[in-house]
Amino acid sequence: MNRNWKKPPKPPPAPKPADPDAHELNGTVESIVYRNDENGYTVCRIKLDDQDQTATLVGNCSAMWEGENVKADGEWIRNKQFGYQFSAENITCIAPTSAKGIERYLASGMIRGIGKEIAGRLVRHFGDQTLRVIEKESSRLEEVEGIGHVRRKRIKESWNEQRGVRDIMIFLQGHGIGTAQSARIYRAYGQEAIALIRSNPYRLCTDVWGIGFKTADSVAMSLGIPPQSEIRARAGITHILQTLTDDGHCFCTDAELLLHGEALLEIPVETLTAGLDHELNTKRLTREENRIYLTEIYRAEVAVANQLHNLMDTGHNFRPIVADKALPWAAKRVKIDFAPSQTEALSTSLTEKVSVITGGPGVGKTTIIHALVEVFKARKLTVCLAAPTGRAAKRMQEATHHEAKTMHRLLKFQPRTGSFEFDAENPLPAHVVILDEVSMIDIRLMRDLLVALPPTAHLVLVGDIDQLPSVGPGNVLRDIINSGAIPCTALTTIFRQQRGGDIIENAHRVNRGEFIEPAASGDLSDFYFIEAETPDEVISSMLHLISDRIPKRFGFNPMSEIQVLTPMRRNQLGAENLNAVLQQALNPSGHHIERFGRHYRKGDRVMQIRNNYDKEVYNGDIGHISFVVDEANELTVDFDGRHVKYEFSELDELIHAYACSIHKSQGSEYPAVVILITTQHFKLLQRNLLYTAITRGKKLVCIVGSQKAIGMAIRNNEIQQRRTSLRERIKELIG
Repeated sequence: MNRNWKKPPKPPPAPKPADPDAHELNGTVESIVYRNDENGYTVCRIKLDDQDQTATLVGNCSAMWEGENVKADGEWIRNKQFGYQFSAENITCIAPTSAKGIERYLASGMIRGIGKEIAGRLVRHFGDQTLRVIEKESSRLEEVEGIGHVRRKRIKESWNEQRGVRDIMIFLQGHGIGTAQSARIYRAYGQEAIALIRSNPYRLCTDVWGIGFKTADSVAMSLGIPPQSEIRARAGITHILQTLTDDGHCFCTDAELLLHGEALLEIPVETLTAGLDHELNTKRLTREENRIYLTEIYRAEVAVANQLHNLMDTGHNFRPIVADKALPWAAKRVKIDFAPSQTEALSTSLTEKVSVITGGPGVGKTTIIHALVEVFKARKLTVCLAAPTGRAAKRMQEATHHEAKTMHRLLKFQPRTGSFEFDAENPLPAHVVILDEVSMIDIRLMRDLLVALPPTAHLVLVGDIDQLPSVGPGNVLRDIINSGAIPCTALTTIFRQQRGGDIIENAHRVNRGEFIEPAASGDLSDFYFIEAETPDEVISSMLHLISDRIPKRFGFNPMSEIQVLTPMRRNQLGAENLNAVLQQALNPSGHHIERFGRHYRKGDRVMQIRNNYDKEVYNGDIGHISFVVDEANELTVDFDGRHVKYEFSELDELIHAYACSIHKSQGSEYPAVVILITTQHFKLLQRNLLYTAITRGKKLVCIVGSQKAIGMAIRNNEIQQRRTSLRERIKELIG
């Protein structure tokens, strides 16, 4: 922790302007002090026209760059802390016309391919005609040293994009949409954005990531769509189902759907019923008895049950394996004596067409996967190993010495078509597929995998049923096991290892509903509990652990090997605030850029928060920022050796990951974890949450918080029931 860091002094309050009664301000943007990319609220310093004086301008602006000329309407106000400011009702930005203003404008980073050096060269060569050359004669840019064909093309494309984005931002800001959301809308719709939004603003909440129904509804109201209209009813009903899907459910009863709609939209039931009928007729929704599904989810659930049935109903295309002969050979191969439950799991997985292996940490699931791979490879069968996350796949590969991939890479996702290369028409060329961390797999991804398997494929599913369920809809592993139709072996024998013993023991204690047994003070262990009651005490203890105690005693690197886990995203002990605190402690200085209220600095640990198929980076992937290049308007993130570039406008997909929510940590394993558990988290405290957090630690787990909160979590074993029909479908088909 940098203990010498001091908060910079506040500037003195701004003095009284020459004309405090003026309602208009004209000048040039000298610097942008603060910007909220979500709503466009901006604080900037303005060099006033014809005056040797600067002023502070505050207000909402669709887009603003240093060097631009601005005209603002509003009034002067006196802020107690900052002095006089011009509070604008309207701000109009105009491209500069002077050579000096143009240079500052281009050097601000608005155009990819132009930094301060190139901006200076351009203006020295073209003078006050620089912007006209970029706009009308871009081929001439190659006259300037350092600009070749590739950079010239990038500059022109970025210039066109910025003009398009600004036009759209001006339109959208008038309807309550901020800068960050406007940029996403432009990426989704391009130049057609305004026309598409005017025709149906509700499409925003289904087409554009990060824009919800409330935002789309607000735009619709401002465009004059009546609150009681059927188009609003249709959009609201679909939104309710989508929200339930985001919470893990696959369906909602029709009566509850209409009740939710009436409460949310304040629309008569008759209009809602007409809207529901329309969505059913257009096949966006599907009704089965009294259950209403998003059609995609319905089809996914039906497909999973059907494909499991087809797999079990079709024979192998290889000679049956005799378990009694294979097991002794496998034991010698992996150099271990199998426990009775392991023997049962291996025998079932070798002989049954589809099987499940479940159990907690330390019970030998990975050993069984290794043994299965050895047996199948000895028969010269094509074996595919996969997991839902990159880190889980990497662990799988390290344990088995056999290539393992994420499910997306195994099926070869094609960004251009939005589909997988391997599907029902082009099955995966595999004799055997083994999936790990199946508790994380939602109904859609399981569908994609199963439809891509040839009917003769042999399938083994491995996972811990007591962990948190998938982030997406469904409860696939639990439903398959509870159907009773798929052969399943539960591993129970705990193999107490030399390292990791107390972590594993305490994870199982929590799972049994017993209190943890941390190491006594001074004892060398891999599991510790530090008592802290208030949020300030928790943060102080966390920082001392990460910056001092853990590195000194165990040698773990705070930047790459220690992960903070917390139940929540928001509040003082939520991931968002903790990341700001940890960044200041671990990586406080150096070149950075600010976007979406966050400072992105070289070395920062960051997490991808949505699937980006073009970049082949997926929700939950963690990397480190390796480069920040202002001139190119991009930074580079190292994801386990893969260097992925992000334009600054795409950084809403990246959050800091010094701390992350326990839900986001699923499928990952870290050398050391520090878990924060306090009564401030009481709404989220559950046994499977604490169990999942503890099992993320490979070599060291430290819990910081209160015993009362830990007790609350352990006692709360009420697993939220997700509304799915997969279990019943499997039972009906397989019996």
